Amino acid sequence: MYQGKKMIQPPYLKAGDKVALISPAYWVPQEALIQAAETIRGWGLQPVIGPHTNNLNVNAYAGTADERAADMLWALEDDSIKAVICSRGGYGSIHLLNRISQECYLQHPKWLIGHGDITVLLYAATSAGMMGIHGPMAFQIAGNQEPATSITRNILFGTLPQYMIPGNPYNRSGHAEGILVGGNLSSYSAIAGTKFHLPPKQDIILFIEEVEESLHGIDRLFYMLSLQMDFEKVKGVIFGTFRSIRYDLQYGSVEQMLVAHLRQYDIPVCCGFPVGSDSCIPLIEGAPCSLDVTTEKVTLTFNINGSVEPYEINMPDPTIIKEKEL
Repeated sequence: MYQGKKMIQPPYLKAGDKVALISPAYWVPQEALIQAAETIRGWGLQPVIGPHTNNLNVNAYAGTADERAADMLWALEDDSIKAVICSRGGYGSIHLLNRISQECYLQHPKWLIGHGDITVLLYAATSAGMMGIHGPMAFQIAGNQEPATSITRNILFGTLPQYMIPGNPYNRSGHAEGILVGGNLSSYSAIAGTKFHLPPKQDIILFIEEVEESLHGIDRLFYMLSLQMDFEKVKGVIFGTFRSIRYDLQYGSVEQMLVAHLRQYDIPVCCGFPVGSDSCIPLIEGAPCSLDVTTEKVTLTFNINGSVEPYEINMPDPTIIKEKEL
């Protein structure tokens, strides 16, 4: 049975609640935020757009680091805002870490949503003790990316998915319990060994995904992560999607390489879970959860307050595993 630090679960939303749209990293056209706002309004919620989101800085960021931090603090500290959806990732979220205290997340509990580069903000909130949603961002909500958008909406209103996905030949069977942490590998490995960390006795289930990296780059990042973390507290691992990977090492797949790194640990490993930049199936970061893995089937259950709806994901090849074409 999982026992560890009690994480704070933000309140679920109700009709009429405000949802902030902010850009902590790269800039997106204002039209994308307006379209996302229309979708959110269709959920029965009231979208509000951060005041600095249209301030293009050095032809990349959505404003200076201070402006982006100001939008984040505005969204966190306004208690009438019940959720914060990031517009996109890219790079730049790390600039905000020392500008936002961990106490701010705890004093104003609300759902923070994003993935990719937003991993660093989600982990900062999780290390403070606050749950968040690793899921689709505003530009994807604007494009009505399904099923990620609908599942995220359901989570916000209190309906939790219990994910069931087909097995994978690289899976390692077993049962694990712990709080779910992780995200984009390059973003997560950059901060895992810093002051933004979980209590040392915290059991975790680690999930990672990556995009547009080389195999040797993923190998290096994963080794960095294993050096920075106490892997004895990792009770299970979920490997998400690895898109546009450059095969510069002689492995058949990313999963084959990474599972080999975990050979010394007697823990379950799930490969091919549809979490990443393409599918964006939402995961509740910081939530106590249960992971059951076999080569035929994987079940992920979030052990928090809320109604539960089983969600079976059919994953035809190639989303399960992408073998190298020799």
